[in-house]
Amino acid sequence: MDRLDPLLETAGPLLRRVDQVLSAGGAPADHEVWRHLRRVRLLPWEAVQAVAALRPGDLADAAAELRAGARSCARVAASLPPPAEWTGDAADAYDAARRRAAAHLSGGPDNLDGRLEATAALAEAMFDWMTAARDGLAAVLAEVLTSAEALSLSADADVDAGLPSAGDLAAAADVAARVLETIATSYAAAQEVATVSADLAVALDA
Repeated sequence: MDRLDPLLETAGPLLRRVDQVLSAGGAPADHEVWRHLRRVRLLPWEAVQAVAALRPGDLADAAAELRAGARSCARVAASLPPPAEWTGDAADAYDAARRRAAAHLSGGPDNLDGRLEATAALAEAMFDWMTAARDGLAAVLAEVLTSAEALSLSADADVDAGLPSAGDLAAAADVAARVLETIATSYAAAQEVATVSADLAVALDA
Protein backbone atom coordinates (compact mmCIF):
# COMPACT_ATOMS: atom_id res chain seq x y z
CA MET A 1 0.00 0.00 0.00
CA ASP A 2 1.32 3.47 -0.89
CA ARG A 3 0.57 6.79 0.81
CA LEU A 4 -2.61 7.52 -1.12
CA ASP A 5 -5.02 4.95 0.29
CA PRO A 6 -4.53 5.95 3.96
CA LEU A 7 -5.01 9.63 3.03
CA LEU A 8 -8.33 9.11 1.25
CA GLU A 9 -10.35 8.54 4.42
CA THR A 10 -9.04 11.80 5.88
CA ALA A 11 -9.23 13.79 2.66
CA GLY A 12 -12.68 12.56 1.64
CA PRO A 13 -14.76 14.91 3.83
CA LEU A 14 -12.70 17.94 2.75
CA LEU A 15 -12.95 17.13 -0.94
CA ARG A 16 -16.65 16.38 -0.74
CA ARG A 17 -17.05 19.77 0.95
CA VAL A 18 -15.05 21.38 -1.86
CA ASP A 19 -17.31 19.73 -4.45
CA GLN A 20 -20.39 20.88 -2.53
CA VAL A 21 -19.22 24.49 -2.33
CA LEU A 22 -18.20 24.66 -5.97
CA SER A 23 -21.46 23.04 -7.10
CA ALA A 24 -23.51 25.47 -5.00
CA GLY A 25 -21.71 28.72 -5.76
CA GLY A 26 -19.09 28.17 -8.43
CA ALA A 27 -15.67 29.78 -8.17
CA PRO A 28 -14.39 33.32 -8.71
CA ALA A 29 -14.61 34.08 -12.43
CA ASP A 30 -10.91 34.72 -12.88
CA HIS A 31 -9.69 31.84 -10.71
CA GLU A 32 -7.23 29.35 -12.21
CA VAL A 33 -9.42 26.44 -11.10
CA TRP A 34 -11.57 26.93 -14.21
CA ARG A 35 -8.62 26.04 -16.44
CA HIS A 36 -8.01 22.82 -14.52
CA LEU A 37 -11.71 21.95 -14.49
CA ARG A 38 -11.79 22.27 -18.27
CA ARG A 39 -8.82 19.90 -18.55
CA VAL A 40 -9.94 17.27 -16.06
CA ARG A 41 -13.73 17.62 -16.52
CA LEU A 42 -14.38 16.28 -13.03
CA LEU A 43 -14.86 17.87 -9.63
CA PRO A 44 -11.98 17.24 -7.19
CA TRP A 45 -13.45 14.33 -5.22
CA GLU A 46 -14.54 12.53 -8.39
CA ALA A 47 -11.13 13.10 -9.95
CA VAL A 48 -9.33 11.87 -6.83
CA GLN A 49 -11.40 8.69 -6.81
CA ALA A 50 -10.48 8.06 -10.45
CA VAL A 51 -6.77 8.25 -9.61
CA ALA A 52 -7.26 6.17 -6.46
CA ALA A 53 -8.78 3.42 -8.64
CA LEU A 54 -5.45 2.99 -10.43
CA ARG A 55 -3.73 -0.16 -9.18
CA PRO A 56 -0.12 -0.34 -10.34
CA GLY A 57 0.40 -3.47 -8.24
CA ASP A 58 -1.70 -5.39 -10.75
CA LEU A 59 1.05 -4.76 -13.31
CA ALA A 60 4.02 -5.31 -11.00
CA ASP A 61 4.89 -8.76 -12.38
CA ALA A 62 3.58 -8.32 -15.92
CA ALA A 63 6.79 -7.05 -17.53
CA ALA A 64 8.92 -9.84 -16.08
CA GLU A 65 6.44 -12.48 -17.21
CA LEU A 66 6.24 -11.03 -20.73
CA ARG A 67 10.01 -10.90 -21.04
CA ALA A 68 10.23 -14.51 -19.88
CA GLY A 69 7.82 -15.37 -22.68
CA ALA A 70 10.02 -13.51 -25.17
CA ARG A 71 13.06 -15.48 -24.03
CA SER A 72 11.10 -18.72 -24.41
CA CYS A 73 10.22 -17.78 -28.00
CA ALA A 74 13.88 -17.13 -28.76
CA ARG A 75 14.90 -20.47 -27.23
CA VAL A 76 12.27 -22.38 -29.19
CA ALA A 77 13.29 -20.63 -32.42
CA ALA A 78 16.94 -21.51 -31.83
CA SER A 79 16.11 -25.12 -30.97
CA LEU A 80 14.28 -25.99 -34.21
CA PRO A 81 16.63 -28.53 -35.83
CA PRO A 82 17.76 -28.14 -39.44
CA PRO A 83 17.39 -31.09 -41.83
CA ALA A 84 21.07 -32.01 -41.32
CA GLU A 85 21.72 -35.07 -43.54
CA TRP A 86 18.11 -35.27 -44.63
CA THR A 87 17.84 -34.15 -48.28
CA GLY A 88 15.29 -33.95 -51.05
CA ASP A 89 12.03 -32.08 -51.60
CA ALA A 90 10.59 -33.06 -48.23
CA ALA A 91 13.74 -31.85 -46.47
CA ASP A 92 13.61 -28.55 -48.34
CA ALA A 93 9.94 -28.08 -47.48
CA TYR A 94 10.64 -28.85 -43.82
CA ASP A 95 13.57 -26.43 -43.72
CA ALA A 96 11.48 -23.65 -45.27
CA ALA A 97 8.75 -24.24 -42.69
CA ARG A 98 11.33 -24.34 -39.90
CA ARG A 99 12.79 -21.01 -41.00
CA ARG A 100 9.34 -19.43 -41.21
CA ALA A 101 8.45 -20.67 -37.74
CA ALA A 102 11.74 -19.42 -36.31
CA ALA A 103 11.31 -16.04 -37.99
CA HIS A 104 7.77 -15.78 -36.60
CA LEU A 105 8.97 -16.57 -33.10
CA SER A 106 12.12 -14.48 -32.90
CA GLY A 107 14.47 -12.14 -34.66
CA GLY A 108 12.96 -8.65 -34.85
CA PRO A 109 10.47 -6.13 -33.47
CA ASP A 110 7.61 -7.50 -35.58
CA ASN A 111 8.15 -11.10 -34.49
CA LEU A 112 6.54 -12.68 -31.45
CA ASP A 113 9.41 -12.12 -29.06
CA GLY A 114 9.75 -8.52 -30.21
CA ARG A 115 6.06 -7.89 -29.63
CA LEU A 116 6.26 -9.46 -26.19
CA GLU A 117 9.20 -7.17 -25.38
CA ALA A 118 7.21 -4.15 -26.59
CA THR A 119 4.23 -5.19 -24.48
CA ALA A 120 6.54 -5.56 -21.48
CA ALA A 121 7.83 -2.03 -22.05
CA LEU A 122 4.24 -0.79 -22.17
CA ALA A 123 3.42 -2.60 -18.91
CA GLU A 124 6.42 -0.92 -17.29
CA ALA A 125 5.33 2.47 -18.60
CA MET A 126 1.81 1.93 -17.26
CA PHE A 127 3.16 0.84 -13.88
CA ASP A 128 5.45 3.88 -13.67
CA TRP A 129 2.66 6.26 -14.69
CA MET A 130 0.14 4.84 -12.22
CA THR A 131 2.70 4.95 -9.42
CA ALA A 132 3.68 8.53 -10.20
CA ALA A 133 0.02 9.63 -10.46
CA ARG A 134 -0.83 8.14 -7.07
CA ASP A 135 2.34 9.47 -5.41
CA GLY A 136 1.81 12.97 -6.81
CA LEU A 137 -1.79 13.05 -5.64
CA ALA A 138 -0.85 11.78 -2.18
CA ALA A 139 1.70 14.56 -1.83
CA VAL A 140 -0.76 17.32 -2.74
CA LEU A 141 -3.49 15.87 -0.51
CA ALA A 142 -1.08 15.88 2.43
CA GLU A 143 -0.42 19.56 1.73
CA VAL A 144 -4.03 20.70 1.33
CA LEU A 145 -5.19 18.82 4.42
CA THR A 146 -3.03 21.10 6.59
CA SER A 147 -3.73 24.28 4.65
CA ALA A 148 -5.59 27.33 5.93
CA GLU A 149 -8.23 26.77 3.25
CA ALA A 150 -8.93 23.27 4.59
CA LEU A 151 -9.31 24.59 8.12
CA SER A 152 -11.69 27.30 6.92
CA LEU A 153 -13.86 24.87 4.97
CA SER A 154 -13.92 22.38 7.84
CA ALA A 155 -15.01 25.08 10.27
CA ASP A 156 -17.96 26.00 8.03
CA ALA A 157 -18.89 22.44 7.06
CA ASP A 158 -22.11 22.44 9.09
CA VAL A 159 -23.39 25.69 7.62
CA ASP A 160 -26.30 24.73 5.33
CA ALA A 161 -28.25 27.96 5.04
CA GLY A 162 -27.99 29.93 1.82
CA LEU A 163 -25.14 30.08 -0.66
CA PRO A 164 -21.52 29.55 0.45
CA SER A 165 -19.70 32.66 1.58
CA ALA A 166 -17.18 34.39 -0.65
CA GLY A 167 -14.45 33.10 1.66
CA ASP A 168 -15.62 29.52 1.27
CA LEU A 169 -15.84 29.88 -2.49
CA ALA A 170 -12.28 31.17 -2.65
CA ALA A 171 -11.00 28.48 -0.29
CA ALA A 172 -12.75 25.70 -2.19
CA ALA A 173 -11.42 27.03 -5.49
CA ASP A 174 -7.87 27.16 -4.10
CA VAL A 175 -8.01 23.56 -2.84
CA ALA A 176 -9.62 22.36 -6.06
CA ALA A 177 -7.01 24.10 -8.19
CA ARG A 178 -4.13 22.44 -6.35
CA VAL A 179 -5.68 18.99 -6.54
CA LEU A 180 -6.85 19.25 -10.14
CA GLU A 181 -3.57 20.71 -11.37
CA THR A 182 -1.74 17.62 -10.11
CA ILE A 183 -4.28 15.31 -11.70
CA ALA A 184 -4.21 17.25 -14.98
CA THR A 185 -0.43 16.85 -15.07
CA SER A 186 -0.89 13.11 -14.63
CA TYR A 187 -3.46 13.08 -17.43
CA ALA A 188 -0.93 14.74 -19.73
CA ALA A 189 1.64 12.07 -18.91
CA ALA A 190 -0.98 9.40 -19.60
CA GLN A 191 -1.32 10.69 -23.16
CA GLU A 192 2.25 9.63 -23.88
CA VAL A 193 1.54 6.14 -22.55
CA ALA A 194 -1.65 6.02 -24.63
CA THR A 195 0.35 6.88 -27.75
CA VAL A 196 2.71 3.96 -27.08
CA SER A 197 -0.28 1.69 -26.52
CA ALA A 198 -1.89 2.78 -29.81
CA ASP A 199 1.34 2.21 -31.72
CA LEU A 200 1.62 -1.28 -30.21
CA ALA A 201 -1.98 -2.10 -31.12
CA VAL A 202 -1.30 -1.13 -34.73
CA ALA A 203 1.82 -3.32 -34.77
CA LEU A 204 -0.06 -6.29 -33.34
CA ASP A 205 -2.74 -5.96 -36.01
CA ALA A 206 -0.18 -5.75 -38.82
